[in-house]
Amino acid sequence: MGRVQNLTRADALSAVRNPLAFIAERWTPTSRTVQRAALAALVMAVVIVVTGGAVRLTGSGLGCPTWPKCTDDSLTATSAMGFHGAIEFGNRMLTYVLCAAVGWAIVAARSQKPWRRGLTRLGWAQFWIVMSNAVLGGIVVLVGLNPYTVAAHFLLSTALITVAALMWQRTREGDAAPRPLVGKSVQQLVWFLVAASVLLIAVGTVVTGAGPHAGDSSEVDRIPVSWENVAKLHAVLAWIVVTLTFALWFVLKAVDAPRGPLRCTRDLFLVLLSQGVLGYVQYFTDLPEALVALHMLGSCLVWVGVLRVLLALRERPKESPADLPGPSTSALTRA
Repeated sequence: MGRVQNLTRADALSAVRNPLAFIAERWTPTSRTVQRAALAALVMAVVIVVTGGAVRLTGSGLGCPTWPKCTDDSLTATSAMGFHGAIEFGNRMLTYVLCAAVGWAIVAARSQKPWRRGLTRLGWAQFWIVMSNAVLGGIVVLVGLNPYTVAAHFLLSTALITVAALMWQRTREGDAAPRPLVGKSVQQLVWFLVAASVLLIAVGTVVTGAGPHAGDSSEVDRIPVSWENVAKLHAVLAWIVVTLTFALWFVLKAVDAPRGPLRCTRDLFLVLLSQGVLGYVQYFTDLPEALVALHMLGSCLVWVGVLRVLLALRERPKESPADLPGPSTSALTRA
């Protein structure tokens, strides 16, 4: 019997090599590829919210009555479960598409040269949010669509959209220290806008939790408040957000701000107007399902618009090759 060669530390490290590092050594994506990967993750984060709303609006929330299986005896929906089972199970399957999009963003960010560790961490943050929300989604089913867990499920999806939007923005920037494009007073106005938007979204989940669309044809608990009164509060907050956006646009014009913040503020204002019209129409037509679904899409677009305005207030130029951080430097800590 021949002598077994001793393994060195380098051999051991090579044997347990990180698959991402293995891919990164053999593939260098272009900047455009990384941007598209980040955008794909953002788009899928919005899509999963809209399809989740479709599950609720079609009364298919308990189409698969248990989790992680669809039934006690079947991992997938059966023909006996009909339309509702297919809708609910189909939405569960979209989670894998979302994971694939986030995975592509992680691989692309890790393989970019030079490696920007901050981008990779933003990708991994999305992955863990998706996993957490998948577990929370299972809890939502197990507790019979409790409205508070449903609200938390939506808010965690909004957190996913937030991180995805930040990653998409960072792929189009450099790693130099951020430079403000506007003064402190304008930045404070935008933070007021962000805070009002957060309240708007949070109150919107209460409207949903108290409203008539419980998510299933069976008896489902609702938040014990008048959904019409909460909807009026929601409308007031919407007008506050619209007013702040309109004021911001005038302030940016007055201070001769760069084109980027002006363009993002204009886009947000247009989305808000469309969302406002849609909201009033659905309120006075007793919340038809199709309009509610569009309103959920609009909610995602409004939040993305607010984030674009916030991120447009500064620029991060690309650094010269000599100044680029090495693999061990975290760009995220400077974000």
